[in-house]
Amino acid sequence: MKLLPSLKQLEYLTALAGTHHFGRASELCSITPSTLSAGIRDLEAILGISLAERTKRKVLMTPLGLEIAAKAQQLLRDAEDIMELAAAHREPLTGDMKLGVIPTIAPFVLPKVTPVLNDMYPDLRLYLREEPTQSLLTQLHAGDIDIALIALPFETGDLVTRVLFDDEFQFACNSNHPLSAQPKIDVADLADKPLLLLEEGHCLRGHALEACRIHESQIRTQFEATSLHTLVQMVSAGLGVTLLPHLAIESGIIDGTKIQLTPMRDAAFRQIGLAWRSSSPRVAEFELLADIFSDR
Repeated sequence: MKLLPSLKQLEYLTALAGTHHFGRASELCSITPSTLSAGIRDLEAILGISLAERTKRKVLMTPLGLEIAAKAQQLLRDAEDIMELAAAHREPLTGDMKLGVIPTIAPFVLPKVTPVLNDMYPDLRLYLREEPTQSLLTQLHAGDIDIALIALPFETGDLVTRVLFDDEFQFACNSNHPLSAQPKIDVADLADKPLLLLEEGHCLRGHALEACRIHESQIRTQFEATSLHTLVQMVSAGLGVTLLPHLAIESGIIDGTKIQLTPMRDAAFRQIGLAWRSSSPRVAEFELLADIFSDR
């Protein structure tokens, strides 16, 4: 029988290709640098080629080494799918599951849903990763996470998405602001107001602008927040006005502030949804998970 690389050796190779550093690669694999180095040497001996150029400061992967590392990544993903497929046929929502969540959803949804999951499926080990949408989708395509809880619309490529519920926006301003007394807010009312939003890179920014049909050029403020909690405090201090999603509002984000909320005259909302790979063997589990999130 032909001698083949082990999955462990392929794991070492992909870690090295991703970090170009033996120390950092060994940390990813939870082994010592010497063990990883020996594993790479054994792999090179099996393949009969050099996979990397070693210097005192860094590692340079050979072109063939990078190509083999890419194929190794796919093999490792397929091996994980085999384990997930077997687990899915034992009991639904058991074993490990890596869930990515964006920061403008995580603190408002997870505290409600995770206790339900723990009660209903105690054998499910949920590993959470909180990052911006594009980063999560990249990891999802690469197989680094299993499923992502995101806000839509967003370009997701060939991923499967399922909308869970709508998350309506409300206008938020200081209670002494001239618009605080209006029963409803029109988009035209925001034309000359300093609109505060999250900084570039947060999808909530784009969703708020799109939902209210506001162009980026209408944003006339030097302030951009890095989180919804910061945004709320800035509005409470009278530095400007903003649009807040219902998820954050119902979680009490404005409690204790001087913020007045007013509905928009025309419905303005984003959609909360789950995204996963169509090739995943856990699709049935993801649909079950979606039902639970929908009933949050």
